Amino acid sequence: MIDLYTWPTPNGHKVHIMLEEVGLAYNVIAIDINNGDQFDAEFLKISPNNKMPAMVDHEGPGGGDYALFESGAILLYLAEKTGQLLPSETRARYDVIKWLMFQMGHIGPMLGQAHHFRQYAPEQIAYAVERYTNEACRLYNVLNTRLAEAEYLAGAYSVADIAVFPWIRPYKRQGQDLDDFPNVKRWFEAIDARPAVERGLLVLADKRRQGPIDDRAREVLFGATQYRR
Repeated sequence: MIDLYTWPTPNGHKVHIMLEEVGLAYNVIAIDINNGDQFDAEFLKISPNNKMPAMVDHEGPGGGDYALFESGAILLYLAEKTGQLLPSETRARYDVIKWLMFQMGHIGPMLGQAHHFRQYAPEQIAYAVERYTNEACRLYNVLNTRLAEAEYLAGAYSVADIAVFPWIRPYKRQGQDLDDFPNVKRWFEAIDARPAVERGLLVLADKRRQGPIDDRAREVLFGATQYRR
């Protein structure tokens, strides 16, 4: 059994989807990032950077508990544990890894900034909104070009697609239109239709915040370096 510490965010959904795709049993432990759960001492023992998702595999390498943080590392671990969604052949394997790193280094950070300045910032900063909306568009074009020559990012469906997909779901919040990127749209719709993806997206779906962020949640999410309730 795996204990998964998570919340319904793009990074959380990566791991929800992966666990559903590979068919491993897992126990969901909600980490309410709006309430400051990510700063609890017990959670910090598992995820010292106070970020979710994180997990503990109670049947880890060599037997016994093994804790992981960082969603990309978790995806690789689960792929290797199950022998699924990550090829063993060197070229094919690194085709997956390079697109996974593209998500970790660019898609997540840059689209996250687009979300922040377009939706969460307490005041609209025109330069920042334009900067990250334009960068989101550039990244969508990178994906669109790649997906013109391959069905999925690394050829076959893999952890790279699982990593990128949840970040594309809120495309409107990033100032983008999938009709402008037809190859991305085709890819997105194919992944969205997968039963395991549908199940993964339902994890903690009832916990999603409704309405605008309040000042307290904004401080917890974006202001505190070490939040204490």
